[in-house]
Amino acid sequence: MNPEKDFAPLTPNIVRALNDKLYEKRKVAALEIEKLVREFVAQNNTVQIKHVIQTLSQEFALSQHPHSRKGGLIGLAACSIALGKDSGLYLKELIEPVLTCFNDADSRLRYYACEALYNIVKVARGAVLPHFNVLFDGLSKLAADPDPNVKSGSELLDRLLKDIVTESNKFDLVGFIPLLRERIYSNNQYARQFIISWILVLESVPDINLLDYLPEILDGLFQILGDNGKEIRKMCEVVLGEFLKEIKKNPSSVKFAEMANILVIHCQTTDDLIQLTAMCWMREFIQLAGRVMLPYSSGILTAVLPCLAYDDRKKSIKEVANVCNQSLMKLVTPEDDEPDEPKPVLQRQTEPHPDDTLAKPEGAGSGGPDGSCDSSFSSGISVFTPASTERAPVTLHLDGIVQVLNCHLSDMAIGMMTRIAVLKWLYHLYIKTPRKMFRHTDSLFPILLQTLSDESDEVVLKDLEVLAEIASSPAGQTDDPGPLDGPDLRISHSELQVPTPGRAGLPTTPGTKGLECSPSTPTMNSYFYKFMINLLKRFSSERKLLEVRGPFIIRQLCLLLNAENIFHSMADILLREEDLKFASTMVHALNTILLTSTELFQLRNQLKDLKTLESQNLFCCLYRSWCHNPVTTVSLCFLTQNYQHAYDLIQKFGDLEVTVDFLTEVDKLVQLIECPIFTYLRLQLLDVKNNPYLIKALYGLLMLLPQSSAFQLLSHRLQCVPNPELLQTEASLKAAPKSQKADSPSIDYAELLQHFEKVQNKHLEVRHQRSGRGDPLDRRVVL
Repeated sequence: MNPEKDFAPLTPNIVRALNDKLYEKRKVAALEIEKLVREFVAQNNTVQIKHVIQTLSQEFALSQHPHSRKGGLIGLAACSIALGKDSGLYLKELIEPVLTCFNDADSRLRYYACEALYNIVKVARGAVLPHFNVLFDGLSKLAADPDPNVKSGSELLDRLLKDIVTESNKFDLVGFIPLLRERIYSNNQYARQFIISWILVLESVPDINLLDYLPEILDGLFQILGDNGKEIRKMCEVVLGEFLKEIKKNPSSVKFAEMANILVIHCQTTDDLIQLTAMCWMREFIQLAGRVMLPYSSGILTAVLPCLAYDDRKKSIKEVANVCNQSLMKLVTPEDDEPDEPKPVLQRQTEPHPDDTLAKPEGAGSGGPDGSCDSSFSSGISVFTPASTERAPVTLHLDGIVQVLNCHLSDMAIGMMTRIAVLKWLYHLYIKTPRKMFRHTDSLFPILLQTLSDESDEVVLKDLEVLAEIASSPAGQTDDPGPLDGPDLRISHSELQVPTPGRAGLPTTPGTKGLECSPSTPTMNSYFYKFMINLLKRFSSERKLLEVRGPFIIRQLCLLLNAENIFHSMADILLREEDLKFASTMVHALNTILLTSTELFQLRNQLKDLKTLESQNLFCCLYRSWCHNPVTTVSLCFLTQNYQHAYDLIQKFGDLEVTVDFLTEVDKLVQLIECPIFTYLRLQLLDVKNNPYLIKALYGLLMLLPQSSAFQLLSHRLQCVPNPELLQTEASLKAAPKSQKADSPSIDYAELLQHFEKVQNKHLEVRHQRSGRGDPLDRRVVL
């Protein structure tokens, strides 16, 4: 420093003492400066006061010499003390040079700067609030200072500043939020602790409404919640807990929509504490905001659905996620199925403050994360458009939701509970918003069919419920069911003697709207027949599915839809099936289900007597397809008590190729005859006179069998027939009682027998063609 330079009104002694390396001499100089300034204050000499402050700032505090800087700092503090309540007039000039020294490389100098600022702030008190941002910025740097003395000094200053803010009602929160938003993303442990402590203080001040600005800092708070330090995590938990309490108390003033995406992002983090906390917030948001959260449904589902598959290690997260999922599902109502036009928001009991809720239309495209099932959002927080503060109608847009559900259902690695939840969502949407959902059915249909191969029975059952709702919903009735796979799938039902539209529940021609057959039968729509076609195609291409899950699937469909419709439509389709081996296998499977499943009790009773025209037409329809498998055809005749026709069929068996598989099926039929299903048939053996063809048919089966256990079983049964008079004259046969079905005027049994022969000839031709190509033939039995 130039010794000859004029520092007036500072005396040369003061200048020398300020530049001294000893603290005591600098302190003496500071006392002299305090005395000098007090005189200027008494004289109201503002010019000289400013001159002294400027000199201490420029020539000392900002000097290149370390001792001069120390002298300048203590001198500025002395000025502030001397000014007293008037220090507020000069705060900018007093504070700026001191804050500059916060960045000094010398830790001792940083400590003196902290000490000087403490004295300045202590004197000025509330007058420093207009300069709060620069003070906060400086303190946030010192909070992470490596020197313990500097940190200790900054903590004292920090506490003083907090006291001032707490007792004042003039704090500029609006001006402070941008700085807080910037600093909250610091990765330094001490800086984070400093930020959290300040948020706690501001939240505790009644006159400061930090909740209005929560969207600005919520993401940063969740970032801090993931800190490695337990103390910081605990502090952040407390802060978030306080905010959540305030949200519950004042939901009307909360900007739910602006924070929705922040929660969606943090609900997908790998940190358990962050994920659980974010999920708890999401639960409260859905329950408090109600339909305001609907535009963000797809993003919420993206975050929530994977959590439903968590194991017991993350049980808490799973339970909260389940509540979120259920609460969100309840927000979808039948009113959401109206056309996409503005409509008034209905007040609902699930919304505590319906008059105060905010609403936001879904953003462009799919609305934020809607339409994505990726667990990470590269676009950051800006995906959602801030919600309007005006109350507006909420429109449910399904595009994004369906895309997320489809994506999760397509992921075979996803957990079972998640897949079940997805299917429950789809079912719920088809129930509540069928018209909107049917726009997405073509894209959902393939994956729903694929899900039938899922390992979980519960998943398959939920999948069938969705498919059944699609097939029976009135919203799915169209003039054209859409393109069907395969060249021969549009079948002329009239030539198959399909039941009349008033009873069968099936369209008379492809593309006709479904007609309700009875009050107990659901209406089938254009998707029903398409579903049956694709289900059989899947069974054909995936034989393991047919073997393992086929009976379960068909039985459940008979419960969910109408058994008559299921069997009638499958019989129609199988009649035109080009793969005759599959047709035979499928008919055998259907026949087994028909004869053994408790779910088919009513349908069996309908077929047993054939008293109505509808039941006779159903029998004819089944019969034509059952002809793909000779033994199942006989069993159908036994079920329907067409014993004479069964005998006629067995007579034709002599012209068939008798294979091991054929004999195995006859063996199984004998076993079935001994089951409860055919109790009535066995009892009819007591009346030989009225049931001669039944006994002849059973003897015919006996003659087909080799000397096996089935042969012995049936032989013993026939030995129990009380009247051995089996061979009767033609005259006596013509006197057969009316209980026989051979003379039923509604069924042309001769034509059915011809159809049987025609189908069996086709099977024979196919087997010969396979033999010519070198395909392995069925194993034959040489008789």
